[in-house]
Amino acid sequence: MGAVTRFAPSPTGRLHLGHAFAAWTAYRTAKESGGKFLLRIEDIDSGRCRPEFIDGIFEDLEWLGLHWDGKPRLQSEHMAEYAEALEALRKKGVLYPCVCTRKEIEAEVAKMGHAPHAGETVIYPGTCRGKNIDPDSVKNFSWRLDIEKASALAGKDLFFTDKFKGRIKARHDIFGDIVLARKDAGVSYHLCSVWDDWKQGVTFVTRGEDLFDSTHIHRLLQELFGAPVPTYGHHRLISDENGRRLAKRNASVTIKALREKGLNVEDIFKMF
Repeated sequence: MGAVTRFAPSPTGRLHLGHAFAAWTAYRTAKESGGKFLLRIEDIDSGRCRPEFIDGIFEDLEWLGLHWDGKPRLQSEHMAEYAEALEALRKKGVLYPCVCTRKEIEAEVAKMGHAPHAGETVIYPGTCRGKNIDPDSVKNFSWRLDIEKASALAGKDLFFTDKFKGRIKARHDIFGDIVLARKDAGVSYHLCSVWDDWKQGVTFVTRGEDLFDSTHIHRLLQELFGAPVPTYGHHRLISDENGRRLAKRNASVTIKALREKGLNVEDIFKMF
């Protein structure tokens, strides 16, 4: 049976060369194995996502000849599912409410003598863990995953396989007690990504190497949900002429801009 892959962009801008490479990698992996290439629109960030960018994703993929199978899945249409997934985790006893602000978390980490260097992720020190905060009594809070309890519930070492790195032992604590949802902003990328891959039947996840660390926590969520474990392929990133990762704010390398300059599809693929 062929691989089922997916391309899952966020509609916060036009697709650039890096997106095109990611989509092409997923498409090629699926088609070379006789499988399916799915499209998912990760539009849960209502403050930044725009309908015109969704249309732009469709336009660019069609122009590149990367035709997806079936109907695109828009995450904004499945919020009720994510709420059910979150409730299932809450009933397992692996979530707790957190009322800390980002500034408070950074201050607490600094006091502990572990202030991060520039660009590093601040790992939550567990300030609200064990406080038994009543979520109905506070205005704003986040639901955090209690990594210690979740790991104990998993009850065993967990592994995942990466096409380029081989068999990897999952490090559940790589981000600390991560946020899975906020009262005012719905659910997080981690929960939605794992849930959608499961429900869409994705068997091979291709994505950039910048998301490799996320796979450690995704493996734990898969175990908590009882979801199957896909194979992974964390591919290289496309950089600009200065070696920096491409960003949506760099309009000169969007597929639309390159197309308007007269480049054809073969020219785009040669830039990979």
